[in-house]
Amino acid sequence: MKANHWTVEGRTFRTERDYRAACRDLELIQKIRDKYNFNNEKELSAVYQAVINKKFAFTTIIGKDFEEEVHDLLQKLTKKAIHDDKKHNRSVSLDEFDPQMRQQILKELKKQELTRKIILSILSAVAVICIGYFGVYYYNADKNNAENSALSNLKTKIDYGAAVTGEIETQDNVVIQKDILPQYKKLYQKNRSLIGWVKVDGTKIDYPVMQSVNEDYYLDHNFEQEKDKNGSIFMDAQCDVITPSTNLIIYGHNMKSGTMFGTLSNYENEEYYQKHKKIMFDTIYEKGTYEIMYAFRSRLYSEEEIVFKYYQFIEAMTEEEFYSNMNEMAKMSLYDTGVTADFGDRLLTLSTCDYNEKNGRFVVVAKRVNE
Repeated sequence: MKANHWTVEGRTFRTERDYRAACRDLELIQKIRDKYNFNNEKELSAVYQAVINKKFAFTTIIGKDFEEEVHDLLQKLTKKAIHDDKKHNRSVSLDEFDPQMRQQILKELKKQELTRKIILSILSAVAVICIGYFGVYYYNADKNNAENSALSNLKTKIDYGAAVTGEIETQDNVVIQKDILPQYKKLYQKNRSLIGWVKVDGTKIDYPVMQSVNEDYYLDHNFEQEKDKNGSIFMDAQCDVITPSTNLIIYGHNMKSGTMFGTLSNYENEEYYQKHKKIMFDTIYEKGTYEIMYAFRSRLYSEEEIVFKYYQFIEAMTEEEFYSNMNEMAKMSLYDTGVTADFGDRLLTLSTCDYNEKNGRFVVVAKRVNE
């Protein structure tokens, strides 16, 4: 079953409210086009300054697209003006002017040179800051990759020695003990917040999964419990892997470097899904393979909004509740995988940020299969 999708200027919007907001942005853009001459560099520059200073009330990504269009067009006009000046320029000697005019010209040239030096200094400082920022960003990304590779290697060193037991306290305050799989013993002994490992073959997703009563902790801490803007992949604190809840929800940052869940939104393309249909998710107690059912966009909603909130679907107490949630996700799915689930099946949800809208989320849902 497909969701209702509305399209504006090649952009797809999931809800009618977002679609109508995009239409209002498009109407405002048309009024701006009618008022200003986009072939005039001065007028176009005024439009660009107004856009970046938020003087136009854009509320959707249509406004961002317009900003980029104006920026690109302004660059082209500026380059053309410079080219025309050079093309028609001729050498002029100061001797052609009277002494007073020469003095004025020299004064203006000195002012322009001072301005040029100030601008050059500012640009140089900005360049240094940018290079430093991206240097640190990618250094941290590389460091994070190296650390996770080391953890992955440690996972391969299977420990068949004495059993290691994990303890889980249920919501009823009952402590349950269960033996940990041999490949996760060493990792668990390094950090007892480890709850499993998630992997998608052929992608960068290959990480330990943490779980803490303080869900914010692993937003900016790594496996070694060090401060790290990449954070960790972590499971919702309400999920239970001992007496498994219906749906296990796992979160991770959408990093531009592609680390963590930075590639999860590739599932918006059905062709990508066809190449990566399965998710391997082991808890530290049992292995598991999951087949993807749905990929969709959603967002965080306020408590007052009466709408399906995927992040609240953890336990289905009745068949009616289960199938109601499944129908909601099927309607939101970007394409039909042909995979369905029955009441009693165990589900896995991967969630990351989506920058198409404020507080947006990109979500992939799968069901456990026997292999």
